[in-house]
Amino acid sequence: MLFARLPQLNTHFQTPLTKLNKSFNFYRPIFTFSPMASPSPSQSPIRVSSFSTNSPNTLSLKRIGTHNGSFHCDEALGCFMIRLTNRFFGAEVVRSRDPKVLETLDAVLDVGGVYDPSRDRYDHHQKGFGEVFGHGFTTKLSSAGLVYKHFGLEIIAKEVQLDESHPDVMRLYLAIYKSFMEAIDAIDNGINQYDTDQPPKYVNNTHLSSRVGKFNLDWIDPDQSSEKENEAFHRAMALAGSEFLDSVRFHAKSWLPARSIVMECLAARQTVDPSGEIMVLDRFCPWKLHLFELEQEMKIDPSIKYVLYQDERANQWRVQAVALAPDRFESRKALPAQWRGLRDHELSNEAGIPGCVFIHMSGFIGGNQSFEGALAMARAALKL
Repeated sequence: MLFARLPQLNTHFQTPLTKLNKSFNFYRPIFTFSPMASPSPSQSPIRVSSFSTNSPNTLSLKRIGTHNGSFHCDEALGCFMIRLTNRFFGAEVVRSRDPKVLETLDAVLDVGGVYDPSRDRYDHHQKGFGEVFGHGFTTKLSSAGLVYKHFGLEIIAKEVQLDESHPDVMRLYLAIYKSFMEAIDAIDNGINQYDTDQPPKYVNNTHLSSRVGKFNLDWIDPDQSSEKENEAFHRAMALAGSEFLDSVRFHAKSWLPARSIVMECLAARQTVDPSGEIMVLDRFCPWKLHLFELEQEMKIDPSIKYVLYQDERANQWRVQAVALAPDRFESRKALPAQWRGLRDHELSNEAGIPGCVFIHMSGFIGGNQSFEGALAMARAALKL
């Protein structure tokens, strides 16, 4: 894990460099959070002293600001991320809505009504704001998205220890926005995931933005002090930052190396079956996002319907139906309805294929004891 969750403040955390694979070494900076005494109404705004002994500029720490009061995931994550940059490494966090105070700060996030990267002002609430990430993404940015847009390449390059101009840094930059950052932008700006006039079928309060929001002080909490609020904000920063760095780690260590594997297997699809609609992974890896992107890049037609891979733990082979889209449950061509829910001999008899193990009730995945059996299942499913 790149950044351990911080259970409490005033605690020193340090993890040495850890080699995750041959390409990337990850690290995380050292943070010590020490909330200052609560100011009186006539004193300065709430300050959260956040000092890093690993800062490139420990003699003159920068000061970054966000609003006090209730907080959201975007400013918590934005404050975490900007403090990873060389310019704002380990910066002090000042929480205030006072324009005179905000004007004195080196950077301001999610408050102030100004978006001006030349002055490091990153608010998104003002009338007329419509900044998006670009690169084909059209979701309006939150303060976290603004920080990521302007500093993401630097942060990722630093984490994976590559130059910002390295093509893998750009690939990671785009992939992390797509799979992690964009949802935070959309949720903060009140953008629904789907166009619908129907109410949701269930409530999802387990996503990162919801979990960060739960760090806000409860209305029945007898202690509503600024110190308590500050502590809650830093726990929110730690959680959001931990998951951001976990996403960087996953994409660099696991997701990116899988791209070349999927590309090679996709190019060899017609040696598996003349239809070109079955792909075999020669080793299991995260393949779904790569498949959709590479199909477009390689102009694959017809599209892949089934992916075969070995489940080494069970010493079996899996045949998985490809979804309509990375975030959809529906399959392009689900495994046959007459097979679904059956197992072992009953399934083998129904399919006329030996070695069948199971078919999920939804038809999105099945198994066979051998590669030949799994391939036979995929070929038969194409015709049914």
